[in-house]
Amino acid sequence: MFSKYLNNKHDICKQLVDRLSSKFEYVSLLGKQIEGDNVRVTTFNTSINDTMEAQCGFVVKVFNGKAYSEYSFSDIDENSIDEIEKKVIETVKELDDDSLLEISGKALEDEPLVKDFSRPMLSEPYSVNEIIDKYSSYKDYIHQKSDKIVQAVLVYERYETSSMFISRNRDLKQNFSWCLAVVIAVSKRDNNIKMARKYIACNDPRAAVDGLKDKLDSAVSLAEELLDSTMIEPGVYDIITNPSITGLIAHEAFGHGVEMDMFLKKRARARKYINKPVASSLVNMHDGAAATYSCASYFFDDEGTLAQDTLIIKNGILQTGICDAVSGAQLGHKSTGNGRRESANRKAYTRMTNTFFESGTDKLEDMIKSVKHGYMLFDTNNGMEDPKNWNIQCTAEYGREIKDGKFTGKIVSPVVMSGYVPDLLMSISMISDDFEVLGSGHCGKGHKEWVTVSDGGPCLKARCKLG
Repeated sequence: MFSKYLNNKHDICKQLVDRLSSKFEYVSLLGKQIEGDNVRVTTFNTSINDTMEAQCGFVVKVFNGKAYSEYSFSDIDENSIDEIEKKVIETVKELDDDSLLEISGKALEDEPLVKDFSRPMLSEPYSVNEIIDKYSSYKDYIHQKSDKIVQAVLVYERYETSSMFISRNRDLKQNFSWCLAVVIAVSKRDNNIKMARKYIACNDPRAAVDGLKDKLDSAVSLAEELLDSTMIEPGVYDIITNPSITGLIAHEAFGHGVEMDMFLKKRARARKYINKPVASSLVNMHDGAAATYSCASYFFDDEGTLAQDTLIIKNGILQTGICDAVSGAQLGHKSTGNGRRESANRKAYTRMTNTFFESGTDKLEDMIKSVKHGYMLFDTNNGMEDPKNWNIQCTAEYGREIKDGKFTGKIVSPVVMSGYVPDLLMSISMISDDFEVLGSGHCGKGHKEWVTVSDGGPCLKARCKLG
């Protein structure tokens, strides 16, 4: 259900936009509220908090013919609208001097549209007490299952997002939800400590909580097995990626590299490779809030642009980047619906949403049989990319050794992938016919500006430096 608070503020926000529209070439206002729960049950304690995504606020964007200015505020009513209008005007005047970098191009497009969008939860959430009861039983089961588990952690995160976007010609509202259920099993032998994580991400709160029960055995077994893991011998290997690592490659190896606000700053090599080969001809890669259904799926972005599905790589050829409205206007490129803010008091940047590779035609068992000596890599730990030089470093939680087309039983952990992005993408030789997008991630712009993201795809066979 759309936020009652924002709904009550709609008319006064529209009044502010109308007032400012008589003074500036372009005016828009975003109001956003995220509410929800975070429940954590561990071996040692239980905590109940608001969702980590929680926020509420407003931001006004104006264009004075020279540059864009923004002013954010936490509340608005009849008593404060005059002061807010005054502050917006003062902010523009303070920035309007000879040292200000002028924005090339015209004001943002403002095509007429009035529409409400909704994506309701698929089930009524359990109460906090019901979740605690279920998670407490899961915790007890984990410890009964293995004496090597020194800590069990169970997390439930549910949040509901409402936002409204108002400009001279647009009046949009959206409401959507997402939830996450996580189990972490921490194992210990002597001074060796390992961790295994399993989760369910979906829009069905009860299915997430109940379904987590089926993940407990695999989390415990993996945590125990990782105690026997060793470090990999560094080298270049054939690899097969599970969907989590496939998504990590999509996100880090090329997602950041095609964020077009980096094109403006000449910090992304990809700007010179549009319509040129950057990957194997087998590769097709997408990004977009409308490209699939996951945690980063919304109806319109924080600049009022409707969600889209952007085909970034087609048959190995780089087609386009992704962009926010302001960067797109400067580049002469229409926004791809990727203008996103960490919160109302943060700037909108070009940000990824759901980033993934299309599935192929190969069977996973055939991909494994084709490997003379290499590893299948599982589960994202972390990653980073240098968009200017196209270097990456990505970490998988663990890998399973393959020799002569069969798993040897050897497990290595963690595994670091590194190298030059086109080398990795060009080496992709097989793509499985299955597909999975994992909707539990967050991404920062540099070291900050966190937003929810998903990524994934099929399994890939490629060649990569591991360490």
